Amino acid sequence: MRSKNIVVIGASAGGFEALKKFVAGIPKDFSAPIFIVWHMAPDVRGVLPKVLNWHGVVPAEQAVDGEPIKEGRIYVAPPDRHMLIEDGKVRVSRGPKENRFRPAVDPLFRSAAYYYGPDVIGIIMSGALDDGTSGLWTIKDRGGVAIVQDPHEAEVPSMPENALREVAVDHIAKVAEMPKLIAGIIEAKASESNARDGNSNRQQGGQLEVEIGIAAQDNALESGIMEFGTLTPYTCPECHGVLSSLTEGNIKRFRCHTGHAFTADSLLAALTESIEEELWSAIRGVDESIILLNHMGDHFAEVNQPRLAARFFQKANEARSRNELMRQAVLAHEQFSTDSLRQEDMESEFASGEQITNQAEKRSDTAH
Repeated sequence: MRSKNIVVIGASAGGFEALKKFVAGIPKDFSAPIFIVWHMAPDVRGVLPKVLNWHGVVPAEQAVDGEPIKEGRIYVAPPDRHMLIEDGKVRVSRGPKENRFRPAVDPLFRSAAYYYGPDVIGIIMSGALDDGTSGLWTIKDRGGVAIVQDPHEAEVPSMPENALREVAVDHIAKVAEMPKLIAGIIEAKASESNARDGNSNRQQGGQLEVEIGIAAQDNALESGIMEFGTLTPYTCPECHGVLSSLTEGNIKRFRCHTGHAFTADSLLAALTESIEEELWSAIRGVDESIILLNHMGDHFAEVNQPRLAARFFQKANEARSRNELMRQAVLAHEQFSTDSLRQEDMESEFASGEQITNQAEKRSDTAH
């Protein structure tokens, strides 16, 4: 089954099992190269290619920078590296994190869409938050095919659900159905007499090209990334640089002048997470001041200056009271994401519905 198509896949939490099931269904004669980004810890080395080789017949390997793309291969992004695609070769870089991940799904999807246009088949599998949604939107925008794992099957449905909300997805499928589905798409594309050149819609110098360059380690500020967005009052959780707002369809994203990128959802999660860290840091500082105030009070008491010692002990007690308020604040703090708030809203709506039902039942019982 020879083709000029490429398949790009993004997965995160719950994606490990989905990817194993996916490769198990790929036939040996499947020639379209497959590129996989799976979120992992930076110190996890070489695990996924080995596992995929155990479960499938198409060889899987960790991507190497600059290597030529071969048919009948599965390329896996290395830990702590973005994987990108150029004309006929793979790029591996340590560019700025996107959505707090490296590797991230969006850089792979954008680069595939830029260089291969309508010949790209993009797939989003199980995962939290929404990495990959922007990249899948770009694939669709440039004529490619968008596939999303059925959220009811996904172990963590957030990535598929977010993609479905923001992208005009072509297919929703269970993982076991995807190899056959992809083969059918490739066959249909091959039979089209007016198939377009995958590079024909490439636009030089635009935002897409700049963002791909940033992931490939270009200097974000010198590349002109700030020209494409609107300045916001937000600062980057990674480097505290100013963030610009970027828009793709209905998707709002943010990128700082050093290159870090966030969706609105990942930015919200990062900001609310940093609040807790900063509150604990403030508590630590006050704890240290209490210890020092008491130590100095003891010192002045020993040198027979009781009034000054009492002043230090008083200030230590006042600081202790303020510290207790901060402890209550940090313990009450919540880390937010769009998914968590959506779930909270659904639970609230369900509870309200139950309450209305109970009240109606009580009125009915009273009437009888």
